[in-house]
Amino acid sequence: MSLGHLLAALFGVAFGIALLALTPAKAGAALVGIAAAVTILRFPFWGLLLFALVATFMPYSTVNLGIRSTVSEAILALTWGAVMWHAFLSRLPSVPGLHQRSTEHMLLWLMLFSVLPFMVGQVSIKAEGSGLSSWLRWLLNLSLVFLAGRLLIERKNRETLVIALLLGTLAMLLLSIGVFIRYRSASGMTSILTMFNYGNLDNLEFGLQALSSRMGSPWMHPNATGGVMALLLPLAFCYGIANEGWRRLLGLAVAVLGAAALLLASSRGAMLSLAAVLFWMSLRKVPYTGRLLLLGAGLMVVLVLSYPPLQDRIATMFSPSNASTEVRFDEYRMFPKAVARYPLGIGFKVDPPVPGTDLLGISNLWLNYMYKIGFGGMLLFIAVTWRWWKEARPEAGPIRLNKDNAIWLGSTGGILAALVSGLFDHYFSFAVVMIGLFWLLVGINLLEARRLFPARQPQSKAVGYRKLQRDRRSSV
Repeated sequence: MSLGHLLAALFGVAFGIALLALTPAKAGAALVGIAAAVTILRFPFWGLLLFALVATFMPYSTVNLGIRSTVSEAILALTWGAVMWHAFLSRLPSVPGLHQRSTEHMLLWLMLFSVLPFMVGQVSIKAEGSGLSSWLRWLLNLSLVFLAGRLLIERKNRETLVIALLLGTLAMLLLSIGVFIRYRSASGMTSILTMFNYGNLDNLEFGLQALSSRMGSPWMHPNATGGVMALLLPLAFCYGIANEGWRRLLGLAVAVLGAAALLLASSRGAMLSLAAVLFWMSLRKVPYTGRLLLLGAGLMVVLVLSYPPLQDRIATMFSPSNASTEVRFDEYRMFPKAVARYPLGIGFKVDPPVPGTDLLGISNLWLNYMYKIGFGGMLLFIAVTWRWWKEARPEAGPIRLNKDNAIWLGSTGGILAALVSGLFDHYFSFAVVMIGLFWLLVGINLLEARRLFPARQPQSKAVGYRKLQRDRRSSV
């Protein structure tokens, strides 16, 4: 019997057992899941595409496969399994070594260093929760940089993945804005998130009711929604402007709806970070960025005039007496005490603050790294971002946006906006799935930058040095 016949027989038997043991709905879902898993094992790139769609549309939808996990992370783990299987069969193209990929090399050091605070946290933190599970999930999300380096070598694959990211984001925006228009409350998302099988729904519903004047979304917290918009809107804008036809329509639709969602979510950090990045792009003479700033201001005026609760939110969000602002000041005031108590970080068993203490968390990307994995971990993260910037930074002078560099420029702007938003929020440090999208965008950006600026790569510099030496010897 051939392998194909054997697999068909096994799946037939498995489906028959599922029909007997499960309800028709669950059996159908199991069949779809098995088919998706087999497809990913055959075509790992499709797994990365599915991750991009699911992670942007319903990021925290969960599945129970012995242990409870988000669907996004289950797809990511399965994709890594498929990559390892294809690598074992020598079906994947070779990639440069880590010594030739400066950013990934430093990221690997960060991942290895995290072993120390993980072990310290397991011993020193007395709390419920699986530190091992949280640590492995964090590593899995960071590994998207390496997965991109394996599966996105071809430029057409990178563009296809960008389209998947934008399609998932568009679906999420249409759902979130539609629900908010109907219910005018963040709590309107509760039934949707129940259908998506989100976990801890009692606390989630309470949180959405407390944020009722702000737009809810599958990202749960409005500030997280704003952070994702800051990450993806520059990419959507650049991709839409540089392309034609349905690709332009897709990119600009995500950009316009994302700007509206950003205002309805009322995330101050995301607004300021996007404005800063757009201002930087306008200084670099990127086309249409000045007009986009004016369009955003006009859209803000229209939404504020048409939605009174947003007027109240805008009036208080930048006030020093704002409750959220006061909490942030308290966090910074108590942060030295947290560092003194946990000099090597609190590890991965819990998120800040540690239960049973008088400490607070910290709404800052870099300081949250110090809180979780110590001062050394924060320095390594800074080193990773610095090496990324050295590889991906634009050349001096005006930047001319075109189809060839749209993905590079859009992803550069999105990563910068995410880093700037880190001054106000900590989501891009340890929030699973969200950091997965961040590091996936870093992986795409690095591949585009290496294509556009090959002279910056260590191998190119070595070749140039050898050529110079040969020229000198021939002249002698």
